[in-house]
Amino acid sequence: MALKKTPKLFKTFFYWKLWKFSIIVFVFLVFLFLLQREVGVQDFKDEAGIEPVVGKKSHVLGLVLNAMNNIKGAKPKMQIKAPIRQTKIPGERHCLPGHYTPVELKPFLDRPLQDPNAPGASGKAFKTINLNAEEQKEKQVGEEKHCFNAFASDRISLHRDLGPDTRPPECIEQKFKRCPPLPTTSIIIVFHNEAWSTLLRTVHSVMYTSPAILLKEIILVDDASVDEYLHDKLDEYVKQFQIVKVVRQKERKGLITARLLGASVATGETLTFLDAHCECFYGWLEPLLARIAENPVAVVSPDIASIDLNTFEFSK
Repeated sequence: MALKKTPKLFKTFFYWKLWKFSIIVFVFLVFLFLLQREVGVQDFKDEAGIEPVVGKKSHVLGLVLNAMNNIKGAKPKMQIKAPIRQTKIPGERHCLPGHYTPVELKPFLDRPLQDPNAPGASGKAFKTINLNAEEQKEKQVGEEKHCFNAFASDRISLHRDLGPDTRPPECIEQKFKRCPPLPTTSIIIVFHNEAWSTLLRTVHSVMYTSPAILLKEIILVDDASVDEYLHDKLDEYVKQFQIVKVVRQKERKGLITARLLGASVATGETLTFLDAHCECFYGWLEPLLARIAENPVAVVSPDIASIDLNTFEFSK
């Protein structure tokens, strides 16, 4: 009898377990439905609550993106583009063998004969002593404005030389290969309210010491000077030299921006930056360009001697 009752007890136990499991599944599904509904309502409330914040962030993000686009658009204008290297064709020659001759490296302009007894001639000192009251006042005003003795500079020839060639023998005897050829250069000079004599002496000095075949142009960049003599008078003066051009900034932006302006209009293969109150010595340019001919991405700088700010004596 016990064996006959066992299947019935097992069946009753099975149905009870199945019913219990169904109840658990139903409760779980109801819980999921309620949970999903609560989360949906909460998401809607959160979105409504953060909408103003998101709006502000989107506005700020828009401003940042616009600023980045402006910077990206202005970037090419504020950079000096790297030179494009020429693709060399095997067997093709663009230069002659041997070295440049003195005739080939003749300066752009021949320096006029100088009076050896003139103030500051051949780089000698010009001492401004025994001045009368009017001259002393002029000297003082020039020193306060330019931080050097403009009174002395104005009385020294714009065409003066710096005396005998005192370079070491190896520099004087140095020869420069024609291949690869020395690159041409645009000389960029930035000025702001510069003294007339120092600025023009710089320009003349460059033309008297730079080989004509290498000197592409001289670019004078006016960083918003207010002195009248640096406007129409300067433009009229440099007309006699077709190689000299003047570009101007309407407002003062500083040395670097002014140099970038000069670089943007330059047509030479290289750029040479000079101060507005300097004088060039014999053979100053060729060694610099020779280094660049060897390495087109090189940045070179010369040994710089000094000129006394009071007497304008050249230190050799």
